[in-house]
Amino acid sequence: MPCLTKTPRFLSLKCPHSNFSLFKKLNLIPNYRRLSAKMEAQSSTTLVLCGKSSEENEAARLLKINNVLKLPDTSPVTAVLHSEAENRERIDGGDSFRINSYMNFLSTYRFGKLLVYSPKLASTHDVVSTNFLDLPIGAVCVADVQFKGRGRSKNVWESPKGCLLFSFTLQMEDGRIVPLVQYVVCLAMTEAINDVCRRNGMPCLDVRIKWPNDLYLDGLKVGGILCTSTYKDKKFNVSAGIGLNVNNEKPTTCLNAILQRLGYVSHQLQREDIVAAFFSKFESFYDIFISQGFQALEELYYKTWLHSGQRVIIQEKSDNQDQVSENVVTIQGLTSSGYLLAATEDGETCELHPDGNSFDFFKGLVRRKVA
Repeated sequence: MPCLTKTPRFLSLKCPHSNFSLFKKLNLIPNYRRLSAKMEAQSSTTLVLCGKSSEENEAARLLKINNVLKLPDTSPVTAVLHSEAENRERIDGGDSFRINSYMNFLSTYRFGKLLVYSPKLASTHDVVSTNFLDLPIGAVCVADVQFKGRGRSKNVWESPKGCLLFSFTLQMEDGRIVPLVQYVVCLAMTEAINDVCRRNGMPCLDVRIKWPNDLYLDGLKVGGILCTSTYKDKKFNVSAGIGLNVNNEKPTTCLNAILQRLGYVSHQLQREDIVAAFFSKFESFYDIFISQGFQALEELYYKTWLHSGQRVIIQEKSDNQDQVSENVVTIQGLTSSGYLLAATEDGETCELHPDGNSFDFFKGLVRRKVA
Protein backbone atom coordinates (compact mmCIF):
# COMPACT_ATOMS: atom_id res chain seq x y z
CA MET A 1 0.00 0.00 0.00
CA PRO A 2 1.75 3.16 -1.17
CA CYS A 3 1.79 6.49 0.55
CA LEU A 4 -1.32 8.60 0.22
CA THR A 5 -1.51 10.92 -2.74
CA LYS A 6 -4.41 12.51 -4.49
CA THR A 7 -5.04 9.14 -6.07
CA PRO A 8 -4.11 6.49 -3.51
CA ARG A 9 -3.67 3.03 -4.90
CA PHE A 10 -4.29 -0.31 -3.27
CA LEU A 11 -2.40 -3.53 -3.43
CA SER A 12 -3.45 -6.93 -4.74
CA LEU A 13 -1.45 -10.08 -5.39
CA LYS A 14 -1.58 -11.69 -8.79
CA CYS A 15 -3.99 -14.59 -9.08
CA PRO A 16 -2.72 -17.63 -11.01
CA HIS A 17 -3.90 -17.74 -14.59
CA SER A 18 -6.48 -20.28 -15.65
CA ASN A 19 -8.28 -21.27 -18.83
CA PHE A 20 -11.79 -20.16 -19.50
CA SER A 21 -14.75 -22.25 -20.54
CA LEU A 22 -16.97 -20.65 -23.16
CA PHE A 23 -19.96 -19.07 -21.51
CA LYS A 24 -23.31 -20.63 -22.26
CA LYS A 25 -26.70 -19.18 -23.03
CA LEU A 26 -27.84 -16.28 -20.90
CA ASN A 27 -31.56 -17.12 -21.27
CA LEU A 28 -32.60 -13.71 -20.02
CA ILE A 29 -34.11 -12.33 -23.23
CA PRO A 30 -36.12 -13.87 -26.09
CA ASN A 31 -34.29 -15.61 -28.93
CA TYR A 32 -31.04 -15.39 -27.03
CA ARG A 33 -29.12 -17.74 -29.30
CA ARG A 34 -29.79 -15.62 -32.38
CA LEU A 35 -29.22 -12.37 -30.51
CA SER A 36 -26.04 -13.72 -28.91
CA ALA A 37 -24.59 -14.74 -32.27
CA LYS A 38 -25.44 -11.36 -33.77
CA MET A 39 -23.90 -9.48 -30.85
CA GLU A 40 -20.78 -11.64 -30.91
CA ALA A 41 -20.28 -10.80 -34.57
CA GLN A 42 -20.54 -7.15 -33.67
CA SER A 43 -18.32 -7.59 -30.60
CA SER A 44 -21.06 -6.09 -28.45
CA THR A 45 -21.24 -6.66 -24.70
CA THR A 46 -24.61 -7.25 -23.03
CA LEU A 47 -25.19 -5.50 -19.71
CA VAL A 48 -28.36 -6.54 -17.89
CA LEU A 49 -29.66 -3.89 -15.46
CA CYS A 50 -31.80 -4.63 -12.42
CA GLY A 51 -32.74 -2.76 -9.24
CA LYS A 52 -33.84 -3.87 -5.80
CA SER A 53 -36.52 -1.19 -5.49
CA SER A 54 -38.41 1.21 -7.76
CA GLU A 55 -35.70 3.83 -7.18
CA GLU A 56 -32.92 1.61 -8.51
CA ASN A 57 -35.09 0.32 -11.34
CA GLU A 58 -35.73 3.90 -12.42
CA ALA A 59 -31.98 4.52 -12.35
CA ALA A 60 -31.54 1.40 -14.51
CA ARG A 61 -34.17 2.64 -16.96
CA LEU A 62 -32.40 5.99 -17.32
CA LEU A 63 -29.05 4.30 -17.85
CA LYS A 64 -30.55 2.34 -20.72
CA ILE A 65 -32.49 5.23 -22.26
CA ASN A 66 -29.56 7.63 -22.11
CA ASN A 67 -27.17 4.95 -23.40
CA VAL A 68 -24.40 6.15 -21.09
CA LEU A 69 -22.75 2.87 -20.10
CA LYS A 70 -19.45 2.27 -21.82
CA LEU A 71 -16.37 0.07 -21.75
CA PRO A 72 -12.73 1.20 -21.58
CA ASP A 73 -12.06 -0.04 -25.12
CA THR A 74 -15.17 1.84 -26.43
CA SER A 75 -16.58 -1.39 -27.91
CA PRO A 76 -20.39 -1.53 -28.37
CA VAL A 77 -22.61 -2.05 -25.32
CA THR A 78 -26.17 -3.38 -25.34
CA ALA A 79 -28.11 -2.48 -22.19
CA VAL A 80 -31.06 -4.70 -21.29
CA LEU A 81 -33.56 -4.13 -18.47
CA HIS A 82 -34.08 -7.30 -16.50
CA SER A 83 -37.73 -6.36 -15.91
CA GLU A 84 -38.36 -6.41 -19.67
CA ALA A 85 -36.59 -9.69 -20.36
CA GLU A 86 -38.36 -13.00 -20.80
CA ASN A 87 -37.41 -16.35 -19.22
CA ARG A 88 -35.55 -14.51 -16.45
CA GLU A 89 -35.59 -17.39 -13.99
CA ARG A 90 -34.56 -20.15 -16.37
CA ILE A 91 -30.99 -21.25 -15.72
CA ASP A 92 -28.78 -22.80 -18.37
CA GLY A 93 -27.11 -25.65 -16.53
CA GLY A 94 -26.98 -23.59 -13.33
CA ASP A 95 -24.11 -21.51 -14.73
CA SER A 96 -25.66 -18.05 -15.08
CA PHE A 97 -25.91 -15.64 -12.19
CA ARG A 98 -29.49 -15.81 -10.89
CA ILE A 99 -30.54 -12.19 -10.70
CA ASN A 100 -33.89 -12.71 -8.99
CA SER A 101 -32.36 -14.98 -6.36
CA TYR A 102 -29.73 -12.35 -5.59
CA MET A 103 -32.31 -9.61 -5.21
CA ASN A 104 -34.41 -11.82 -2.94
CA PHE A 105 -31.40 -12.51 -0.72
CA LEU A 106 -30.27 -8.87 -0.60
CA SER A 107 -31.23 -6.81 2.46
CA THR A 108 -29.20 -3.58 2.47
CA TYR A 109 -29.91 0.13 2.53
CA ARG A 110 -27.24 1.28 0.08
CA PHE A 111 -24.90 -1.33 -1.32
CA GLY A 112 -25.64 -3.79 -4.09
CA LYS A 113 -29.13 -2.47 -4.89
CA LEU A 114 -28.42 -1.65 -8.54
CA LEU A 115 -27.00 -4.63 -10.40
CA VAL A 116 -25.17 -4.61 -13.72
CA TYR A 117 -24.75 -8.18 -14.95
CA SER A 118 -23.03 -9.71 -17.95
CA PRO A 119 -22.22 -13.36 -18.70
CA LYS A 120 -18.74 -12.46 -19.93
CA LEU A 121 -16.67 -9.34 -19.36
CA ALA A 122 -13.08 -8.31 -19.69
CA SER A 123 -13.28 -6.93 -16.14
CA THR A 124 -16.11 -6.06 -13.75
CA HIS A 125 -13.71 -3.60 -12.16
CA ASP A 126 -13.28 -1.73 -15.43
CA VAL A 127 -17.07 -1.47 -15.83
CA VAL A 128 -17.64 0.20 -12.46
CA SER A 129 -14.55 2.42 -12.60
CA THR A 130 -15.21 3.57 -16.19
CA ASN A 131 -18.88 4.33 -15.43
CA PHE A 132 -18.37 5.50 -11.84
CA LEU A 133 -19.90 8.96 -12.29
CA ASP A 134 -22.99 7.56 -14.05
CA LEU A 135 -23.70 4.76 -11.56
CA PRO A 136 -25.27 5.32 -8.14
CA ILE A 137 -22.93 4.80 -5.19
CA GLY A 138 -23.11 1.17 -4.11
CA ALA A 139 -23.88 -0.18 -7.59
CA VAL A 140 -22.43 -3.63 -8.32
CA CYS A 141 -21.28 -5.34 -11.52
CA VAL A 142 -21.28 -9.15 -11.68
CA ALA A 143 -19.95 -11.45 -14.40
CA ASP A 144 -19.91 -15.22 -14.86
CA VAL A 145 -16.41 -15.09 -16.36
CA GLN A 146 -13.85 -12.37 -16.96
CA PHE A 147 -10.70 -12.52 -19.04
CA LYS A 148 -8.87 -9.28 -18.24
CA GLY A 149 -9.41 -8.96 -14.51
CA ARG A 150 -7.07 -6.55 -12.77
CA GLY A 151 -4.47 -7.41 -10.15
CA ARG A 152 -1.50 -5.76 -8.49
CA SER A 153 1.12 -4.07 -10.69
CA LYS A 154 -1.06 -4.40 -13.81
CA ASN A 155 -1.18 -8.18 -13.51
CA VAL A 156 -4.04 -9.90 -15.35
CA TRP A 157 -6.43 -11.97 -13.27
CA GLU A 158 -8.34 -14.52 -15.33
CA SER A 159 -11.24 -16.36 -13.72
CA PRO A 160 -13.24 -19.37 -14.96
CA LYS A 161 -16.84 -20.42 -14.49
CA GLY A 162 -17.68 -21.06 -10.86
CA CYS A 163 -15.95 -17.95 -9.53
CA LEU A 164 -17.89 -15.20 -7.84
CA LEU A 165 -16.71 -12.09 -9.70
CA PHE A 166 -18.01 -8.67 -8.79
CA SER A 167 -17.02 -5.03 -8.31
CA PHE A 168 -18.86 -2.19 -6.64
CA THR A 169 -18.59 1.53 -5.99
CA LEU A 170 -18.25 3.60 -2.85
CA GLN A 171 -17.26 7.17 -2.13
CA MET A 172 -15.09 8.48 0.71
CA GLU A 173 -13.95 11.89 1.91
CA ASP A 174 -11.09 11.17 4.34
CA GLY A 175 -8.06 10.18 2.29
CA ARG A 176 -6.19 8.99 5.38
CA ILE A 177 -8.49 5.97 5.76
CA VAL A 178 -9.08 5.17 2.09
CA PRO A 179 -6.24 2.57 1.98
CA LEU A 180 -7.80 0.72 4.93
CA VAL A 181 -11.11 0.02 3.21
CA GLN A 182 -9.61 -3.05 1.48
CA TYR A 183 -9.26 -4.65 4.91
CA VAL A 184 -12.94 -3.99 5.61
CA VAL A 185 -13.82 -5.68 2.30
CA CYS A 186 -11.68 -8.73 3.18
CA LEU A 187 -13.24 -9.03 6.62
CA ALA A 188 -16.78 -8.66 5.30
CA MET A 189 -16.23 -11.49 2.81
CA THR A 190 -14.85 -13.94 5.38
CA GLU A 191 -17.78 -13.19 7.70
CA ALA A 192 -20.32 -13.44 4.87
CA ILE A 193 -19.11 -16.89 3.84
CA ASN A 194 -19.62 -18.23 7.34
CA ASP A 195 -22.99 -16.52 7.70
CA VAL A 196 -24.18 -18.36 4.59
CA CYS A 197 -22.72 -21.64 5.88
CA ARG A 198 -24.49 -21.31 9.23
CA ARG A 199 -27.79 -20.36 7.61
CA ASN A 200 -27.67 -23.49 5.45
CA GLY A 201 -26.67 -25.86 8.23
CA MET A 202 -23.10 -26.26 7.02
CA PRO A 203 -19.88 -26.02 9.05
CA CYS A 204 -18.07 -22.69 8.99
CA LEU A 205 -15.09 -22.54 6.65
CA ASP A 206 -11.79 -21.28 8.00
CA VAL A 207 -11.20 -18.67 5.29
CA ARG A 208 -8.30 -16.50 6.40
CA ILE A 209 -6.92 -13.14 5.29
CA LYS A 210 -3.39 -12.99 3.94
CA TRP A 211 -2.19 -9.39 4.12
CA PRO A 212 -2.94 -7.23 2.41
CA ASN A 213 -5.89 -8.52 0.42
CA ASP A 214 -5.93 -12.24 -0.34
CA LEU A 215 -8.22 -14.96 1.02
CA TYR A 216 -6.86 -18.42 1.86
CA LEU A 217 -8.48 -21.73 2.76
CA ASP A 218 -6.54 -24.84 3.76
CA GLY A 219 -3.31 -23.10 2.77
CA LEU A 220 -4.50 -22.32 -0.76
CA LYS A 221 -5.63 -19.05 -2.25
CA VAL A 222 -9.37 -18.93 -2.91
CA GLY A 223 -9.96 -15.22 -3.38
CA GLY A 224 -8.52 -11.76 -3.77
CA ILE A 225 -9.50 -8.12 -3.39
CA LEU A 226 -8.54 -5.13 -5.51
CA CYS A 227 -9.43 -1.54 -4.60
CA THR A 228 -8.55 1.50 -6.68
CA SER A 229 -9.53 5.13 -6.36
CA THR A 230 -9.58 8.46 -8.12
CA TYR A 231 -9.94 11.91 -6.57
CA LYS A 232 -12.57 14.33 -7.85
CA ASP A 233 -14.48 17.22 -6.28
CA LYS A 234 -12.87 16.63 -2.89
CA LYS A 235 -14.02 13.01 -2.77
CA PHE A 236 -12.33 9.66 -3.36
CA ASN A 237 -14.22 7.50 -5.83
CA VAL A 238 -13.37 3.93 -4.84
CA SER A 239 -13.93 0.85 -7.00
CA ALA A 240 -13.68 -2.41 -5.06
CA GLY A 241 -13.35 -5.74 -6.86
CA ILE A 242 -13.64 -9.25 -5.42
CA GLY A 243 -12.90 -12.66 -6.91
CA LEU A 244 -13.83 -15.78 -4.93
CA ASN A 245 -13.56 -19.44 -5.93
CA VAL A 246 -16.99 -20.80 -5.05
CA ASN A 247 -17.45 -23.73 -7.40
CA ASN A 248 -14.23 -24.04 -9.42
CA GLU A 249 -11.63 -26.42 -8.00
CA LYS A 250 -8.89 -25.20 -10.34
CA PRO A 251 -6.38 -23.64 -10.32
CA THR A 252 -6.27 -24.04 -6.52
CA THR A 253 -9.43 -25.11 -4.69
CA CYS A 254 -12.86 -23.69 -3.95
CA LEU A 255 -15.38 -23.40 -1.13
CA ASN A 256 -17.70 -26.15 -2.36
CA ALA A 257 -14.82 -28.59 -2.85
CA ILE A 258 -13.87 -28.19 0.81
CA LEU A 259 -17.51 -28.65 1.89
CA GLN A 260 -17.74 -31.83 -0.17
CA ARG A 261 -14.57 -33.08 1.50
CA LEU A 262 -16.33 -32.51 4.82
CA GLY A 263 -19.24 -34.69 3.68
CA TYR A 264 -21.68 -32.02 2.50
CA VAL A 265 -22.14 -33.41 -0.98
CA SER A 266 -25.77 -32.45 -1.54
CA HIS A 267 -25.36 -28.86 -0.33
CA GLN A 268 -23.52 -26.18 -2.25
CA LEU A 269 -22.84 -22.53 -1.64
CA GLN A 270 -24.37 -20.25 -4.26
CA ARG A 271 -22.72 -17.13 -5.63
CA GLU A 272 -25.92 -15.09 -5.32
CA ASP A 273 -26.28 -15.92 -1.63
CA ILE A 274 -22.66 -15.07 -0.87
CA VAL A 275 -22.59 -11.68 -2.61
CA ALA A 276 -25.89 -10.67 -0.96
CA ALA A 277 -24.53 -11.69 2.45
CA PHE A 278 -21.31 -9.83 1.69
CA PHE A 279 -23.13 -6.55 1.14
CA SER A 280 -25.04 -6.95 4.40
CA LYS A 281 -21.79 -7.49 6.29
CA PHE A 282 -19.90 -4.81 4.42
CA GLU A 283 -22.60 -2.20 4.98
CA SER A 284 -22.53 -2.88 8.72
CA PHE A 285 -18.72 -2.91 8.96
CA TYR A 286 -18.36 0.13 6.71
CA ASP A 287 -20.62 2.21 8.97
CA ILE A 288 -18.50 1.22 11.97
CA PHE A 289 -15.32 1.95 10.02
CA ILE A 290 -16.45 5.44 9.03
CA SER A 291 -17.83 6.42 12.43
CA GLN A 292 -15.30 4.74 14.75
CA GLY A 293 -12.26 3.97 12.64
CA PHE A 294 -10.69 0.65 11.73
CA GLN A 295 -9.62 0.15 15.35
CA ALA A 296 -13.21 -0.85 16.14
CA LEU A 297 -12.87 -3.80 13.72
CA GLU A 298 -9.27 -4.79 14.50
CA GLU A 299 -10.04 -7.48 17.07
CA LEU A 300 -12.27 -9.35 14.63
CA TYR A 301 -9.81 -8.74 11.80
CA TYR A 302 -6.89 -10.21 13.76
CA LYS A 303 -8.93 -13.34 14.50
CA THR A 304 -9.29 -13.82 10.76
CA TRP A 305 -5.87 -12.97 9.38
CA LEU A 306 -2.86 -15.29 9.17
CA HIS A 307 -0.07 -13.18 10.59
CA SER A 308 -0.25 -12.56 14.34
CA GLY A 309 3.09 -13.66 15.77
CA GLN A 310 4.50 -14.54 12.35
CA ARG A 311 8.28 -14.23 12.15
CA VAL A 312 9.59 -12.62 8.98
CA ILE A 313 13.15 -12.28 7.72
CA ILE A 314 13.95 -8.78 6.46
CA GLN A 315 16.85 -8.41 4.06
CA GLU A 316 18.48 -4.98 4.17
CA LYS A 317 21.39 -3.57 2.21
CA SER A 318 24.11 -1.57 3.88
CA ASP A 319 24.60 2.11 3.14
CA ASN A 320 27.17 1.36 0.45
CA GLN A 321 24.86 -1.34 -1.05
CA ASP A 322 27.66 -3.92 -0.91
CA GLN A 323 26.40 -6.14 1.88
CA VAL A 324 23.00 -7.59 2.71
CA SER A 325 22.04 -8.28 6.30
CA GLU A 326 19.12 -10.40 7.51
CA ASN A 327 17.04 -9.48 10.53
CA VAL A 328 14.15 -11.40 12.07
CA VAL A 329 11.06 -9.45 13.09
CA THR A 330 7.74 -10.59 14.57
CA ILE A 331 4.47 -9.22 13.20
CA GLN A 332 2.33 -7.58 15.87
CA GLY A 333 -0.54 -6.17 13.83
CA LEU A 334 -1.25 -3.17 11.61
CA THR A 335 -0.12 0.41 11.96
CA SER A 336 -2.63 3.26 11.78
CA SER A 337 -1.74 3.73 8.12
CA GLY A 338 -2.37 0.07 7.30
CA TYR A 339 1.17 -1.28 7.02
CA LEU A 340 2.48 -4.19 9.07
CA LEU A 341 3.55 -3.41 12.62
CA ALA A 342 6.48 -5.57 13.74
CA ALA A 343 9.01 -5.87 16.57
CA THR A 344 12.69 -6.70 16.21
CA GLU A 345 14.47 -9.18 18.47
CA ASP A 346 15.90 -6.30 20.50
CA GLY A 347 12.45 -4.80 21.08
CA GLU A 348 12.49 -2.04 18.46
CA THR A 349 9.14 -1.33 16.82
CA CYS A 350 9.08 -0.98 13.05
CA GLU A 351 6.71 -0.65 10.13
CA LEU A 352 7.01 -3.05 7.20
CA HIS A 353 6.38 -1.84 3.65
CA PRO A 354 6.31 -3.98 0.50
CA ASP A 355 9.13 -3.17 -1.89
CA GLY A 356 6.72 -3.20 -4.83
CA ASN A 357 8.62 -5.88 -6.75
CA SER A 358 8.06 -9.21 -5.05
CA PHE A 359 5.21 -11.58 -5.90
CA ASP A 360 5.04 -12.59 -2.24
CA PHE A 361 4.87 -9.55 0.00
CA PHE A 362 6.63 -11.40 2.78
CA LYS A 363 9.71 -11.88 0.62
CA GLY A 364 10.00 -8.23 -0.25
CA LEU A 365 9.46 -6.15 2.87
CA VAL A 366 11.23 -2.92 3.72
CA ARG A 367 11.64 -1.94 7.37
CA ARG A 368 11.08 1.57 8.67
CA LYS A 369 11.35 2.65 12.28
CA VAL A 370 8.22 3.72 14.09
CA ALA A 371 8.72 6.86 16.16
